[in-house]
Amino acid sequence: MSAQLNYLVISALGKDRPGIVDELSHTILDEGCNITDSRMTVLGGEFAIMLMVGGNWNTLTKLEDAIPELESKLGLTIIARRTGGKQSEDTLLPYGVEVVAMDHPGIVHHLASFFSQREINIEDMSTSSYAAAHTGTPMFSVQMTVGIPSSIHIATLRDEFMEFCDGLNLDAVLEPLKN
Repeated sequence: MSAQLNYLVISALGKDRPGIVDELSHTILDEGCNITDSRMTVLGGEFAIMLMVGGNWNTLTKLEDAIPELESKLGLTIIARRTGGKQSEDTLLPYGVEVVAMDHPGIVHHLASFFSQREINIEDMSTSSYAAAHTGTPMFSVQMTVGIPSSIHIATLRDEFMEFCDGLNLDAVLEPLKN
């Protein structure tokens, strides 16, 4: 009889240095758990990571018990929370959104508001700032994955989104994700 798989979401933040992922993943493996999903990045001089770790109930408990020592050893602030596996939403259509614009405050908020008002969930998002080639103009880009309810008429949504982006001077693409 196989053990029931449980999940723990771990987020950690601290000063960046080489070896953090090695030490963190080693502890997860030593406690009998497995990383099932992760996101990590360096923002400024800070390292940030989010992990979804799978294991049976007792291995996750051992990992949770190891967190205070791990925080001290790695110089990280770590938060862990039990969760269930991702629920399959057959009624949600996965779409990718890409936006590029001259950088100005509020871009993320305006995009989040557009989707929120339509009951569309932002499932993943990444943003970056950079200088445009040749001119050095400050630019901002957003890539996100959204789950669009199947009850929404896609052509109408796309038209509304493009009009919305035009009004904010955002270059945008909204297209289905290929699996």
